[in-house]
Amino acid sequence: MREIKTTEAVGHILCHDMTQIIRGVTKDARFRKGHIVCEEDIPVLLSMGKETLFVWEKVPGMLHEDEAAERLRGISQGENMSASSPKEGKIELTADIDGLFSADTELLEEINSVDELMIASRHTNTPVHKGDRLAGMRVIPLVIEEEKLKRAEAICQGKKIFSILPYKLKKAGLITTGNEVSKGLIEDTFSPVVKDKLARYGIETLWHCTPGDDRQAISEAILKFKAEGADIIVCTGGMSVDPDDRTPGAIKDTGVNIVSYGAPVLPGAMFLLAYFEDGTPVVGLPGCVMYARTTIFDLILPRLACGLRVTRKDLVKLGHGGLCLNCPICHFPNCGFGKG
Repeated sequence: MREIKTTEAVGHILCHDMTQIIRGVTKDARFRKGHIVCEEDIPVLLSMGKETLFVWEKVPGMLHEDEAAERLRGISQGENMSASSPKEGKIELTADIDGLFSADTELLEEINSVDELMIASRHTNTPVHKGDRLAGMRVIPLVIEEEKLKRAEAICQGKKIFSILPYKLKKAGLITTGNEVSKGLIEDTFSPVVKDKLARYGIETLWHCTPGDDRQAISEAILKFKAEGADIIVCTGGMSVDPDDRTPGAIKDTGVNIVSYGAPVLPGAMFLLAYFEDGTPVVGLPGCVMYARTTIFDLILPRLACGLRVTRKDLVKLGHGGLCLNCPICHFPNCGFGKG
């Protein structure tokens, strides 16, 4: 690029957007990159404080910020998202569907370690809705060496940094434990909460039973719902270490593979996760899910709904950020809960 006096710029091509700020009125590009300056533009540019302008002169091996941003988009944009046009050197990604936003955090860190490149995103494993902003990217200078973009592309090796996973599970079986519920001594206030949380991710509760605290009956209900085609089976209550809390043992009796009984999350420490051999998840929910607005269930359910296999290591990682602060106004998932 070459710097010239604004009064001598007629006929030249601008090499970057020119932002006009009028307090309370506008903050936007008044002239876009590629605009050919004409005579009537001169007073406007001078009123914006632009006494000199940079006009574009293409140099081999160098990229304009818009071209560089497009190269960053190429390594970032994965499935189920759209990209904006470059604006003031920046491109943003937005969600095309409701789903789970996934970021390869190791790749993202490597790219951001390349000098003068930047990509910023929301946290990985965050539920998003269609139209939500996901990430933004640009280079720091107005022009940059193409070699730096080539280095970033080589790091990714064709892999995209971001993606949105659609929700796949559709049918749930719900088992509400507790003799007090099965005998009608108290109202079942647990099941409506769970059904509502499942429905947020497109999962309909097609089967529901209340077998009390009978260990064998709970096991039989799990196996029955599995045989009838449930995509996920949820057991509520009876998850502590008290002698009369039999849900963990009942889940184990079905022959499932227990991933973990317990998680470093509050509320939700007594959470249990297991899988049948074919990958059908079985979860045991502690009582906190009934009364606490946000718990371990809200962190894990979106991943399960996408068909992801949650490992013990995934659960262990939740310890950093796994303390809900019980804010007076809950902003989950736009907060630090569950985000290490």
